Amino acid sequence: MQSATTVAEARPTVADFYRVNRGGGLFSESVSQWLGAVFALVAQRLGLRPTALTVTNLVLGLAASVTVVALAGRVAAGDVPAWVVGLLALVGWQVAYALDCADGQLARVTGTGSAAGARVDVLCDVAAQIALVAALSATAVAQHPGTPSWLVATFAGTWMVNLVTSVMQAGPNAASMVTSTSLLVRLVKLVRDYGAVIFVAALVLLFAPALTLWVLVAFTIVNGGFLLASIAFSARASLR
Repeated sequence: MQSATTVAEARPTVADFYRVNRGGGLFSESVSQWLGAVFALVAQRLGLRPTALTVTNLVLGLAASVTVVALAGRVAAGDVPAWVVGLLALVGWQVAYALDCADGQLARVTGTGSAAGARVDVLCDVAAQIALVAALSATAVAQHPGTPSWLVATFAGTWMVNLVTSVMQAGPNAASMVTSTSLLVRLVKLVRDYGAVIFVAALVLLFAPALTLWVLVAFTIVNGGFLLASIAFSARASLR
């Protein structure tokens, strides 16, 4: 008779996949990582490799963002209901991000991770986030044709701070500026929780696309401020 341990290893559960998640923030851990664990379980049952989830994440993310870009002008003109595009973005971006969570969980639980797979994951994340930035920028410009080009450029540049710092946090020299895990601190950190950010962005597209300009302003300030704080934190640490 097989031991319980052997059976568990052969047939992991959703909880097993969730247990190896890499966090991401209060929203991501409460929603995206759990959904990712379900996707990872299904993928494991189907015999899929982690890269299959990574590529599916990219395809869904790109499809949602490209649709938002393509319809931004028609939404602004009132030819296409905003809720249709917003709902597509909400579902597409959230499912894509859950798949991004799932590929790592699947790799860690099944031992099928690789350096090449990790590189594909990062590259797909970059591509998906470029498309997301383009979608939000296109909507802001369509809603407010006078949107300054410098704001769009700065928003695009500072948006990538999240991705860069996430990659840096995975290395042996990772460090956090705020180590507290209290609920209050975690609530404040929602402004940099990717799952929460794309949820809010999609809600704006869904209910009030005219406010997308202020999404650009808000996240330019948040991410720009975090970048400056990170530089100061790291410089201070390097001088000790």
